[in-house]
Amino acid sequence: MSLPMSLPIIMPPDEVLEAEALPPRPTVVPAAPPRLRPKASLPSRIAVIGNYLPRQCGIATFTTDLCAAISAEYGTARLLALPVNDTEQGYDYPARVRWSLAQDDLTSYQEAAEFLNFNNIDMVCLQHEYGIFGGAAGSHILHLLRGLKMPAVTTLHTVLREPNPDQLTVMEEIAELSDRLIVMSQLSSQFLQEIYKVPGSKIDMVPHGVPDLPFLDPNFYKDRFGVEGKAVLLTFGLLSPNKGIENVIQAMPQILSKHKNAAYIVAGATHPHILRREGDKYRASLQALAKEVGVESQVIFHDRFVSPEEMAEFIGAADIYITPYRYEAQVVSGTLAYALGAGKAIISTPYWHALELLDDRRGALVPFQNPAAIAQKAVELLDTPALRHAMRKRAYLFARAMVWKKAAQGYMESFTRVRSDRIETPRVQFSSRIAEKSLNELPELKLAHVTTLTDDVGMLQHAIFTIPNRAEGYTTDDNARALIFTVLLAQLGVDHSGKILSPNPDWPFRYLAFLEHAFHPEKKRFRNFLGYDRRWMEDQGSEDSHGRALWALGTLLARSENFGLRGAAGRLFEFSLPPALEFSSPRAWAYTLLGIQEYLNSYPGDRDAQKIRCALGGRLLDLYESIHTPDWKWFENVLAYGNARLSQAMLLAGSACADDRMVSAGLISLDWLMETQRCQTNGHFVPIGSQGFYHQGGEKARFDQQPIEAGGAVSACLEAYRVTGDSRWRDEAWRAFNWFLGDNDLQLALYDPETGGCRDGLHPDRVNQNQGAESTLSFLMALLEMRSLQNFERPEN
Repeated sequence: MSLPMSLPIIMPPDEVLEAEALPPRPTVVPAAPPRLRPKASLPSRIAVIGNYLPRQCGIATFTTDLCAAISAEYGTARLLALPVNDTEQGYDYPARVRWSLAQDDLTSYQEAAEFLNFNNIDMVCLQHEYGIFGGAAGSHILHLLRGLKMPAVTTLHTVLREPNPDQLTVMEEIAELSDRLIVMSQLSSQFLQEIYKVPGSKIDMVPHGVPDLPFLDPNFYKDRFGVEGKAVLLTFGLLSPNKGIENVIQAMPQILSKHKNAAYIVAGATHPHILRREGDKYRASLQALAKEVGVESQVIFHDRFVSPEEMAEFIGAADIYITPYRYEAQVVSGTLAYALGAGKAIISTPYWHALELLDDRRGALVPFQNPAAIAQKAVELLDTPALRHAMRKRAYLFARAMVWKKAAQGYMESFTRVRSDRIETPRVQFSSRIAEKSLNELPELKLAHVTTLTDDVGMLQHAIFTIPNRAEGYTTDDNARALIFTVLLAQLGVDHSGKILSPNPDWPFRYLAFLEHAFHPEKKRFRNFLGYDRRWMEDQGSEDSHGRALWALGTLLARSENFGLRGAAGRLFEFSLPPALEFSSPRAWAYTLLGIQEYLNSYPGDRDAQKIRCALGGRLLDLYESIHTPDWKWFENVLAYGNARLSQAMLLAGSACADDRMVSAGLISLDWLMETQRCQTNGHFVPIGSQGFYHQGGEKARFDQQPIEAGGAVSACLEAYRVTGDSRWRDEAWRAFNWFLGDNDLQLALYDPETGGCRDGLHPDRVNQNQGAESTLSFLMALLEMRSLQNFERPEN
């Protein structure tokens, strides 16, 4: 968006014509309201960083109100808060506060980032204001943002028009590290675009939230403060010299000359930082001024921090609310927003936020430092109830879009847009950009996590982080994969460096025993899901699980040197192979073909196996030839899961049978698949996402990305390399394998060098930290296949 280099002058509303000219008012470049994209889900765990009650400051009140609003609208379980302490002893925070930062302790910010990462937070919402974070211009907060592994949305409570170099640097980096920025005024959006060069498309406008208060007669609350029967003027908020309250006190004699029943309430404690630095000098000077001009009894000070409930009562009692601030450079005023939300008649100096909120006669603007103008406008409003009530109504109706419920929805829409944007255009976190990666290098093979997942029954299917999740039990799918892996591992014997591999010798017996137990002799089918209590959860598993079991049995029969294992596997293979002819799943055909070909490599004369190979291979080829088109070179009208195994099965069967049509179908489909799974910007491997897959003529799902796809791509590309001798396929295998090592959309490694396991996939904003059996075995099988290359070479490109 192009912006004017200078800000044109716009006159204030006609109803405010003062003897003293008002300063120029800039035009505002609108920030687009956040738009909700339906395909992205709501974040499930949100952390809000910002001061929090009972700390006494405006940001604390805002953050507390925002958290309460989000919680009320979307549930309490999804929200926690991280405030900043400006004192060593901290504050007595409520249960929602899980962690607090020490303002000037840099380590505290780094530890907070680790805490958020560890707790699997989906979204961080930072409330930024100068002066609440440590370091030059609050630079300590950058260390927290740099360390985050999840998206961050930052609310900017102040956007400076003339920042010093430190403030400019900090704000520019906050904008870079944040997925989106939320502002509460259009002028803030313009400053971000003009001064800090932030794209307008990155900025969301969500007005300052306000309580949803009823439109009441001020007399309802006046007796609570001893001002019944009086015309009440009010200013509330933390006291500091820039508030300009002395100008209202100086206006009081003129107001009282026309309205003897007028009273001015100043509600709020002195700002804690001012109090620590200067004491209560400002309040004392105001009290002295009131006495000097003879209005001591008509100016009422309530020297305490006002709770939200009491604040509503103070505002409710006011006939006129006044913000007499001394300077224009304030882009947000929470007290002004609250008064507007309560439907008050408002008099204000023309600071930036007031110019926007009080436009269209929602309030009256008077010049800075001008008690006479304040008095004139107050008398006019008190003299003319109709004018005052019309102003109140305009303010109240306008502010219905600002109530906290609406603000919470605006924030959640911004969060959802971040998740949608990350699905469409993945964003690499700062911590990932600077992390070292060992691409095109095979890591050490570690078996610790396989040991962790394996018990005396077999391999458990899921993990919570690295701890087996017993509640989810076992599957034939995973125990078939585990059997393939252990057979390949025993055959390899040593790694490429000559190190002897020492798997548990009992593993293949346990995994094969699981498959034996899974087979239902009457139904001639494998069951799939077994509870941790050793009870089958079904009488018959999926066709795919049956095909994987056949793949494992065929691999063992072809490669194992243990006579007992081969004998048991041969018997089970014979019983379970014929039902494969009845399958309708192309993946079940492919898995069965992989197993049959392994078996026929050692037992080539088995005519029954040859017939089934011919039948299933023919079906898969017919499927490809009936569906593929020049721009959709695939076996189905959808790319779903385990895709590369279809091409691999064609290559294996075609090369074994010298069937050029099969080989061609395998190569063409694999080439198309790998190109479809290539990042158009950086060239890395991008597996088809499981949240929607990729339907012909539809949109390609980018997430969640699963290790099973990368592992299958490695196997299929290595098979293409063996069939063709073309080194391009070896490079494609490396491209898929590097996905595990961090060459992916988020630049995050899925392989865990400590456990030897593999994390469960890539979400749009983070890695799934659980290390289940499917993911771990997909990685380990790919690693073994990469190591088994006869001529181990790194990719040419």
